[in-house]
Amino acid sequence: MNQPAASQSSTMRIQSTETIERRSHRRYDMESQGITVERCGAGPQRRETLGQILDLSAMGVRVRTSDASVKVDNQIRIRIDLPAYAGIHPFVDTATGEPQPKREWVGWMAVSRVQRVGPATYELGGRLVDMEEIDRGMLGLYLSTQPLAA
Repeated sequence: MNQPAASQSSTMRIQSTETIERRSHRRYDMESQGITVERCGAGPQRRETLGQILDLSAMGVRVRTSDASVKVDNQIRIRIDLPAYAGIHPFVDTATGEPQPKREWVGWMAVSRVQRVGPATYELGGRLVDMEEIDRGMLGLYLSTQPLAA
């Protein structure tokens, strides 16, 4: 049987023209601060600059680099060293049993995007995959004092 027009219109869904944010954590613009990310090799002396942080969230990072060897699905061991801001340190050192503030984090970035933006310039986007929840929470608090990315 045919349903009345009023019944059919009540089942229609209204489409919103607003874009839906699919990220669970906001991105914060860090490009103007000129903070670099280091690529870590075996041993503390095996570090080289990977690139500059463009934006950062509690879950991921976007980096501008000239390293053409990085591919999607690579995992890179990185070191991020952020300055304390407004008395807030971005990470927590729990190695001694007594939590202490710290500025650096060393862990893995799972590369999910590589985009060429210039003749020898690339933007890498990836997730920070092995960050402890206490560090993720402090990084979120730290970033909430920074400007949002577009």
